[in-house]
Amino acid sequence: MPATAQARPKVTVFIPVHNRELYIRVAVNSILAQTFEDFELVVVDDGSTDRTAEVLAGYADPRLRVLHNPTNLGIPASRNRGLEAARGEYIALLDSDDHAYPDRLARQVKYLDANPGITQVGSWCSFMDSEGRMLDKVRRQPLRPDDIHAHLLFHCPVINRTVMARTAALQEIGYDTDFPRCQDYDMHSRLVVAGHSLANLPDILVCGREHPGRFTGQTSDLGRDRKIAVYRRMLARIDIEANDEELGRHHALPRPAEKPVGAEEYLEWAEAWLWRIKQANRTRPVYPEPSLSRALGAVWTLNCWRARRALGRRKMLARLGGSPLARGIPGNFNIRFLVAATTQSARRARVDERAPGD
Repeated sequence: MPATAQARPKVTVFIPVHNRELYIRVAVNSILAQTFEDFELVVVDDGSTDRTAEVLAGYADPRLRVLHNPTNLGIPASRNRGLEAARGEYIALLDSDDHAYPDRLARQVKYLDANPGITQVGSWCSFMDSEGRMLDKVRRQPLRPDDIHAHLLFHCPVINRTVMARTAALQEIGYDTDFPRCQDYDMHSRLVVAGHSLANLPDILVCGREHPGRFTGQTSDLGRDRKIAVYRRMLARIDIEANDEELGRHHALPRPAEKPVGAEEYLEWAEAWLWRIKQANRTRPVYPEPSLSRALGAVWTLNCWRARRALGRRKMLARLGGSPLARGIPGNFNIRFLVAATTQSARRARVDERAPGD
């Protein structure tokens, strides 16, 4: 049954927008066409100066509520306003230039209804270009809560545009306005620290749009600094007080696009650092096993593969398999799997480095 203005909807879909006159209609239409109908759609227009407000004013659907910020307040403040306005039991997030597939809400509502111990569920994501042409790219993330928890040590294993969560939990945690970049990574990590469980579905429920207006190199240093702030917090949970150099190297670990000088020296550091994390977690168990060992093994594999040209294939494989970190690598591991997995990771890292909010 469709939601009405009076009844509390099952789901609030929230879209923040700033100057997206070319794309906002696609995002809104994809929600209004959902097979699941018990929702409201809240759009927060963050001081747009183009025709975004005019496009939104053209809709007569009573499920759509548009809120206007008097000025451009920024992403965290706009997201917090959307959280405050949400009336649904669940809240689904979507970016203003993306497209939700028709059964997105239905699948995620079904999952959260059936799993009361899970606070938030995301999904995998496909991509299109600025003209809406599909790209040969799918972003996949870990599925299980324990694996997501462990991977938060290194990157954000949640695609924010795919998230549906229990509204009360997100309202309690909120977005930190000190994170104009990477506010999503920060919030997801704080949810886990607060004891919430996050999951992902192995389904492609959202198509993200890549276009020049989405990314800006002017904030790349800020994004790196904000990620490092999250790493510092997550490492401190197992009593690792990392210095700035260690945090900078930690940031490079899951990002093949960053190529440290001196492959062999960096590998020696990486192995010792990852082993330190494993041992610290044994002393103060915080990150679930065997998920942490799998995450450490994946990062170790990625860094060995990154050094293959400097070391040579044979030496690289000996270095990879000779480390105790290799015990975290799946038993069915082989070089073909390594090549495929790390090639995809490299492509994803190039996107992640540009993506706001990760």
